[in-house]
Amino acid sequence: MTMDPEGAGTAGAGLITDDVLRWAEETPDAVAMSYEGIDHTWAQWAERVRRVSGALLAAGLGRGDRVAFLDKNHPAAMEVTLGAGQIGAANAVVNWRLAGEELRHVLADAGPRILFVGAELAATVEALRAELPTVERVVVVGGDDDGYEAWLASGSDEPVSGMAVPDDVALILYTSGTTGFPKGAMLTHRGLHAHTRNLQVQFPMGPGDRNLVAMPLFHVGGSCYALIGFSQGAPTTMLREVTGPGIIGSVLGGCTHAFLVPAVLAGLVQAGPAAMAPMARMKILGYGASPAPLPVLRACLAAWPDTEVLQVYGMTELSGVVLTLSPAAHRDATRPDRLASAGHPVQGTEVRIVDPATLEDVAPGAAGELWFRTEQVMAGYLNHPEATAETITDDGWLRSGDIGRADDGGFVFVEDRIKDMIITGGENVYSPEVERVIQEHPAVAEVAVIGIPDETWGESILAIVAPRPDAAVDEAELIAFCREHLAGYKCPKHVEVRDVLPRNASGKLLKPQLRRPYWEGRDRRI
Repeated sequence: MTMDPEGAGTAGAGLITDDVLRWAEETPDAVAMSYEGIDHTWAQWAERVRRVSGALLAAGLGRGDRVAFLDKNHPAAMEVTLGAGQIGAANAVVNWRLAGEELRHVLADAGPRILFVGAELAATVEALRAELPTVERVVVVGGDDDGYEAWLASGSDEPVSGMAVPDDVALILYTSGTTGFPKGAMLTHRGLHAHTRNLQVQFPMGPGDRNLVAMPLFHVGGSCYALIGFSQGAPTTMLREVTGPGIIGSVLGGCTHAFLVPAVLAGLVQAGPAAMAPMARMKILGYGASPAPLPVLRACLAAWPDTEVLQVYGMTELSGVVLTLSPAAHRDATRPDRLASAGHPVQGTEVRIVDPATLEDVAPGAAGELWFRTEQVMAGYLNHPEATAETITDDGWLRSGDIGRADDGGFVFVEDRIKDMIITGGENVYSPEVERVIQEHPAVAEVAVIGIPDETWGESILAIVAPRPDAAVDEAELIAFCREHLAGYKCPKHVEVRDVLPRNASGKLLKPQLRRPYWEGRDRRI
């Protein structure tokens, strides 16, 4: 089954800096960015972006080079992305929650010449510096000795043009890896620009509107969502971390648009009416990155009757969103089943539903792998041409690894995964990367890591282990072992011990059999 919406391929191309520079000319004195009590106008912010470009050029960087940014949310991350992009370089925004071994791998894989790091993470980077041969300079952002501001001031603010083209890589975001380590998705100006234009339809912003960027910038729901607000000249409020008080305070301060993950919505619901009430002021609230528990979603719709609630489905490899469930569909009492749907393709996106064995389109209504073709598709995985070839077909279709179907109204339902992946709190966790660590524990003979239902996080991580002969597995000790080697959100919340794990005749681990008891009787299997 193939869906080819009207307008596919019409987004055009440009650079991600185009909009910032345009608003600096048209509304120079309007606020562009607010962060922890500090405002920058569009003119001021455009100057900062130009100075990033100038400082990078002075350091000898140019087209094809890479920098990296490691910190909690900070406007400097977007300044570096925009300024590097203007000269044809790319910024790898790194997940600050990664543990030592994962962090070393990602920073080494990204190969940045300059590494920007938040003050509270500087000691971690210093300990890894000897293992990062490409890094020529570390610039500390924030803290008592803010090296970033001095570095920025050293750069020329002369305009830069003609150094980048739309197909240059501008942003690198790391996804969890099926082989045990994350891979860097290379997002181009063309893809990011297309995503920005395509999603303006779902997130229109006008005079008086203010965009809230709360999700981490190492996630497409942070960096790529922020670009949607920039493109429309809306002022942005950025939160350093996602907290309930921060979100509520930002809404009371005038934020009208936001993207949040379902775990945050669940937290608001659990906090009660006093936390829910201010959110009713919002005009448009998008959610996604994992399925929302239907009780949470219904509670939000009831509490926010005038807010346009919008579900989005996307991937890092697609520069963000490719399917949306409209506000009208959320409140369609005649089709409550569609609350479990991911919705329709956004403009500029073609969708196929393909039999993963035959690679032929399935019959209407049947389930198959979701394939997408759009200008938003990444250029590929950095340093992983084989994985790129497995993910993107020769004629430009990206294989999502998700199993879905479409109903008679073209609403797409995402039902299962081909990839061995868990989505917990909006973060992707591949089972092999967790299994890789647990298999190193001396008491573990074999392990299977699966996702099980969680009303707050969508899924939580369960490790099912078989112990070695004459060994005992202690749940708390094994979880603590994982925390030494993995980001906290990747660690199992629960451990189940079995004598043996089920396998088929060829020795393949039967994960569907392990998952089935936990998901029986539910509308979703992910």
